[in-house]
Amino acid sequence: MLNFVSTLFWVDVVVLFVLLIGVIWSVAVPGKRIWPPPSKNTWQYYLTWISFYLVFGFNALLIIFDWNSWVMKSPLRLIIGVPLILIGPLLLIWAIRVLGGKNTSGLPAGFIKDGPYRFTRNPQYIGDMVLFLGLSLMANSLYLWITHFLLILVFLITPLAEEIWLEEQYGETYPEYRRETSRFL
Repeated sequence: MLNFVSTLFWVDVVVLFVLLIGVIWSVAVPGKRIWPPPSKNTWQYYLTWISFYLVFGFNALLIIFDWNSWVMKSPLRLIIGVPLILIGPLLLIWAIRVLGGKNTSGLPAGFIKDGPYRFTRNPQYIGDMVLFLGLSLMANSLYLWITHFLLILVFLITPLAEEIWLEEQYGETYPEYRRETSRFL
């Protein structure tokens, strides 16, 4: 079982590095960015979304197969983790409903600054990060802490690529919004 979990972890890390390299590339070379993708039927779109789905699946398997294998045996991890696991998805779902599926997937569908976007420019990423923190606490897996740390790093860098794209898509509307609303909190 340990060999399976270790292999799963390393494959997860490799895919996470693909995502990290893609988002860093997108910030450094916005004219040839990977995220946001140029359109739906492009290799950038499929690479990004397949990578995310793989990472989410691998992390779910790590939760199952590496549950409670690390040092935090205290029930305090449950007391803190459960509320985070509830709050994160609520914010995430609210933000996706307001933004819409097309905008959420990195395709332009109109500028939104309502709902949770009144308070932060990236409520989906905040919801994801809160959820990952809660899951890491609950699962008590060093492997999951590492993969969630890398995933949170992706979500901290991604807005830098998106901001360039948003300004290209929405002109002066976006810089005005950026001045009025914080990136995260």
